[in-house]
Amino acid sequence: MEYCKKIMKLAIIPARSGSKRIKNKNIKKFLGKPIISYSIEQIKKSKIFDKIIVSTDSDNIAKISEKYGAEILFKRPKNISNDHANTRDVIAHTIKWVEKNITKPTSICCIYPTAPLLQASDLINSYKLFKTKKWDYVFSATEFSYPIQRAFYQNENGGIKMFQKKNYLKRSQDLKKSYHDAGQFYWGKYDAWLSKKILFDKYSKFYHMPKLRVQDIDNINDWKIAEKLYKLHYVKK
Repeated sequence: MEYCKKIMKLAIIPARSGSKRIKNKNIKKFLGKPIISYSIEQIKKSKIFDKIIVSTDSDNIAKISEKYGAEILFKRPKNISNDHANTRDVIAHTIKWVEKNITKPTSICCIYPTAPLLQASDLINSYKLFKTKKWDYVFSATEFSYPIQRAFYQNENGGIKMFQKKNYLKRSQDLKKSYHDAGQFYWGKYDAWLSKKILFDKYSKFYHMPKLRVQDIDNINDWKIAEKLYKLHYVKK
């Protein structure tokens, strides 16, 4: 396979079939185009990657992914295509396949197929952090909109209980700012991915995403919010 002798930077999009909450989620039309196309287009626009691979068990997802410029080098095995499939196992499988059939990748980025608010500039700027080699992982994150130190839950009697009662009287501005995974992309070193090294630890760095460009898409309401945010940022009036 002469065409891939020098592969170094690998983009992997995990996109299985069988989404339960949103049918055909990974290829459902988002403002007129399959949602996976947005991720593929921004990956291509970044001009970082030597290869863009979609790992899928679906012929339909494969066909659409190829149409927008990604490659389907194999069909994802059934044992990592069910409801309990772990993203890390999918990424590890792809890395091993590429190493066996092409060459060993060194910079691997997992990019989700349902991240329409992601921009090429995010991948470019986060890669600048990753290529310093100081970090095993660099991933997208954003701040919580309210201090999590004052969070509470409903107990078995229907009442509420704080997770950290000591923070009840503290002012919001006196509490440490906290962040959460934005669920868009994850740069990782070869060894970190294959050893399944934990993501949220001291050897990881997050790339800050503004809150208005982050939307987890788990249900139809999430989907509609994401479409509105996309229009807000990217559709010319």
